[in-house]
Amino acid sequence: MRILVIVFGVLILLAGIVWSLQGIGLILGSFMSNNPTWIWAGAGTAVLGAALAVFGFVSGPRTTDRTKPAARPPTT
Repeated sequence: MRILVIVFGVLILLAGIVWSLQGIGLILGSFMSNNPTWIWAGAGTAVLGAALAVFGFVSGPRTTDRTKPAARPPTT
């Protein structure tokens, strides 16, 4: 499930970047080209995708069980 969230977040991030570049006019051939509305829509989408990808990285399974106390070394 974690990898799915990361991949989905990266895809949304890339779509947002493309939309922003179309709004700026660097990618031509669409109704979005040279339209400032798509700069902001793309930027917001890119931020949402980045946040989703970061959430996927951070929310992964823990490698240690924090519910158990740590083993103490024997006392001498």
